[in-house]
Amino acid sequence: MNEQVTSRPAGCPCPDRSTEVLHSAEVFDGEPGCIAQARALADRFLVRLAAEWLAVFGEHTRSDLLLAVSELVTNADRYSQGPYLLELEGTAERVSVTVYDSSTALPLFYSPDPARPGGHGMEIVVALCDRLTAERVPVGKRIRAEFELSS
Repeated sequence: MNEQVTSRPAGCPCPDRSTEVLHSAEVFDGEPGCIAQARALADRFLVRLAAEWLAVFGEHTRSDLLLAVSELVTNADRYSQGPYLLELEGTAERVSVTVYDSSTALPLFYSPDPARPGGHGMEIVVALCDRLTAERVPVGKRIRAEFELSS
């Protein structure tokens, strides 16, 4: 497992935070338990964001973010060949959850249909986040869910 967390070193004067973000990333290889590990990484990230950036989470924001991580990582695990990268970035105002995987196939977005078996992952993520983007990149695709935080 590769994990990277970046933040302002202790004792350094506070720089202009307009361009600085808290960052965490980890590569997963699809082994059993990786979705739980991705959620744990996101949970640790949110704890740090609250402590270091004084981010305020709305009543459902934390659980919405963790559910979005689960859905995006599950999709990458299910539909791509090879490892995938979960990247988290945040400030006191917003958090982005990004997953890179090796598949170039963009996700399908279905209309809500409770009778449809399966295919609800992206529907759930769209309902939870404030903005969702999916695009092809040289390694496959990138899907990013963005969440605005309470002020």
